[in-house]
Amino acid sequence: MLVRMSSDIQPFRVDIPQAQLDDLADRLARTRFTNEIPGVGYDYGVPLDYVKPLHDYWRDSYDWRHWESRLNTYPQFTTEIDGQNIHFMHIKSANPDALPLILTHGWPMSVVEYLDVIEPLSQDFHLVIPSIPGFAFSGPTRERGWNRYRIAKAWVELMRRLGYERFGAHGNDAGSLISPEVGRAAPDRVVGVHVTQVFSFPSGDPAEFASLSEQDMGRVRFLESFWKSTGAFHGLHSAMPQNVAHALADSPVGQLAWSGQLFGDAVSHDFALTNATIYWLTNTAASSIRLYYEDAHAAPPTEPTTVPLGLANFSNDFQSIRPFAERDHKNIVSWNFYEAGGHYAAHEVPDILSADIREFFDRLK
Repeated sequence: MLVRMSSDIQPFRVDIPQAQLDDLADRLARTRFTNEIPGVGYDYGVPLDYVKPLHDYWRDSYDWRHWESRLNTYPQFTTEIDGQNIHFMHIKSANPDALPLILTHGWPMSVVEYLDVIEPLSQDFHLVIPSIPGFAFSGPTRERGWNRYRIAKAWVELMRRLGYERFGAHGNDAGSLISPEVGRAAPDRVVGVHVTQVFSFPSGDPAEFASLSEQDMGRVRFLESFWKSTGAFHGLHSAMPQNVAHALADSPVGQLAWSGQLFGDAVSHDFALTNATIYWLTNTAASSIRLYYEDAHAAPPTEPTTVPLGLANFSNDFQSIRPFAERDHKNIVSWNFYEAGGHYAAHEVPDILSADIREFFDRLK
């Protein structure tokens, strides 16, 4: 299953010049905070009570070099696919017969999203963890069209270059959109697709709701509330991402707060800051949010996916609704809900997520 890597693949290490870190420290020291109405909490969006403690920790105590060292613990590489630089981690299992598995992160995350599952998953899988084009160490995209479908084809090519003829795919957030398309792009090579959300929505036919169980109607109501409270960024990213990108590229605290609308209190300070720091240091705020625009302006497929699909859905996250999912995916073989964890399961409950991934692919052997 495993052959020598293509010569087009080059070793990579994270090595941020000290001058960039000094510039970040200087900007943090000179932060001008916004004003807000006292006592409104999150009613208007991310409050100063969230931003200021993170800013102070970032300025005074956060240790980028620690996280840089942790990233460099794992083999990293770059390669060019379809004119775009692609950065990825590649961790080979001690088991030579392990299944290759490509894991795709979301926004506003990076490969840091999967650091806590590398050890448990690498016991059973050869892991490939790429940075989405336009994100983090893959660097900015420089042309139109890098939507989920083009990224999925790039992932298929990446796995070919690594010598993996048969492999699995997992994704969260944007990765839950990209990973099923990997299966669609190469159904003869993808063993199965595992995701933490199935983003299938009502088609507009009232009959769809009439046939839903009370439990699924509860998920619909949760989705309405979830989307109303946390979905505002999606419309801007999908329509006019450059409007906010100028501010994000000029203000590290702006980047942190924009990411914070999704992170909230669900993740550790270090997780939030390491992802924000990576976006800042690589200047990929604009190109990362362009993915939403590219997806919104792409022609979606008209046929459902056919590769085996598994779901591990966690609490306080997008609630997947199976009747809608079965319209878009014709081969759902695993559908699990967990009361623990949330949108960042690989960080919050890595053992539960790893076990669900393992059980899903064991079922397909």
